[in-house]
Amino acid sequence: MHDIVIYGGEVVDGTGSPPRRADVAIDGERITAVGEVSEPGRRRIDARGRLVTPGFVDIHTHLDAQLFWDPVASPSSWHGVTSIVLGNCGVTFAPVRPGEQRYLAEMMESVEDIPADTIMDGIDWSWESYGDYLKALGRRQLGVNVGGMIGHCALRYYVMGARSLDEAPATGEDIARMAAVVGEAIDGGALGFSTSRSFMHTVPDGRAVPGTYALEAELAAIAGALASRGRGTIEVVPRIGERDGPERQNSVAELAWMEEVSRASGRPLTFAIMQSDRRPGLWSWVMDEVAAARGRGADLRPQTAARGSGILYGLVGRTPYDALPGWAKFMEQPWAERLAALRDAEVRRALVEEAENPVELSGPLAPKDPSKLYLLPPGPARYDVDPGNSLAAEAARRGVSPAAAFLACTLETDGRGLLYYPVLNQDLDAVAAMITNPDVVVGVGDAGAHVALTMDAGQPTFLLRHWVRDRGLIDVGTAVRKLSSEGAELFGLADRGVLKPGAFADVNVIDLDRLDLDTPEMLADFPHGANRFVQRARGYDYTLVNGRVLIEGDELTEERPGRIVTA
Repeated sequence: MHDIVIYGGEVVDGTGSPPRRADVAIDGERITAVGEVSEPGRRRIDARGRLVTPGFVDIHTHLDAQLFWDPVASPSSWHGVTSIVLGNCGVTFAPVRPGEQRYLAEMMESVEDIPADTIMDGIDWSWESYGDYLKALGRRQLGVNVGGMIGHCALRYYVMGARSLDEAPATGEDIARMAAVVGEAIDGGALGFSTSRSFMHTVPDGRAVPGTYALEAELAAIAGALASRGRGTIEVVPRIGERDGPERQNSVAELAWMEEVSRASGRPLTFAIMQSDRRPGLWSWVMDEVAAARGRGADLRPQTAARGSGILYGLVGRTPYDALPGWAKFMEQPWAERLAALRDAEVRRALVEEAENPVELSGPLAPKDPSKLYLLPPGPARYDVDPGNSLAAEAARRGVSPAAAFLACTLETDGRGLLYYPVLNQDLDAVAAMITNPDVVVGVGDAGAHVALTMDAGQPTFLLRHWVRDRGLIDVGTAVRKLSSEGAELFGLADRGVLKPGAFADVNVIDLDRLDLDTPEMLADFPHGANRFVQRARGYDYTLVNGRVLIEGDELTEERPGRIVTA
């Protein structure tokens, strides 16, 4: 008798193969049979009319702190994710010397918008090395499988102290020590190494994060620590498109050093590339350059998101008009008081008048183009970027200003309606081209980051609903492979991301017809009562992690079967 038999489903095994009718038998934490299973199970799960897939692997998260107080990794685990990768973008909480923890917390707040006080109070800081960080995390009762990379920011500060922020190159001694610490991290279970080269990532005093100005020799030496062990993945936030001239000199240089490091080390190197209206055509050029580099032997793997990455505006968090004094004062009130005040016509009149006659603002504080703000009412989150769904179009339909239309929609949704402002991947045709490119992996969901501004962790559900079911752009076999085995293979997670005998029993049972995700909602459930957006999913009949049921009927069970995973 098997422990569990999932019977009668359409198995999509994660290899890219199309669905096939099959049963799945599970014993302990492993899959023991896929096919016709005649033996009974202590528990039988009826999967007739359902897809049976591997658990999804989210390769780009910033849940490094959140897992200490939210070990189920919500909302990622609500969207079929069973394994996550931490330590992206160079910002991590290890290695760290005693007394320097707050500096790393404030750096994480500056780069990823996770409150430093929440971080400081939410984790116990019982480690110095990255391996010991993983051990501390592994002592939690985790809901999902967790692996992580050692980050360049923490590494460089650990080795070089304040000098790590200078533009001057690291010394030979510095580089040798960094490579040794990275080797120790890989030996201690790290999945690889991450770094940020982006000028947009800064520490609280405005300087670029440690590692931004690292020379190729430093990066090559660190990659050598991975090469000597024959494992580990490199993740980069490159300065592609930043401070570029007409010849794209910075982008050319970035791709050149990434190619050289990958070829010399023999290790895969993944980096984010997103379409941007400010840099038209850049994403396509990068795709061509990557194809050429791969032809020369470099294992470069761009990663992109399955839809636009966007800021969420609404009464629950921030509005497009908060830089205006009257709006800023109004938004200082608790949410319930804001909603009550908004029912006063005189309050609305004053806010609209100020928004229609704003003071001159520039940069990130400038008022947003209402034709690029899209309505996101409560209910299914359509992420509809059709011009007819814009705030400008809604204002025209109502015959009022955009601010007045925003306030009217807010009241009509009892304060829960949002505006979606995609800042990257605005062009879904470009997204379609990228996610169907075999060189590109799906990532950049940023789960755990910018928690009161964005909510992109639900992209597995969006990809299956929008690109597979509704649009038919990708067949379900390919989509599931992109969500599961591609990420597992990239980070060396053996026996994850596939349904086959001997693999770990990370499994989703999905009702594709019912699959959907709701408009994000704001909660105040982080330490210190900090706000964050979450997003519910529907259509996940079951999610199993290591052979135990984590999700049943879209809801969490009491099981916590996750573990630390290594390459």
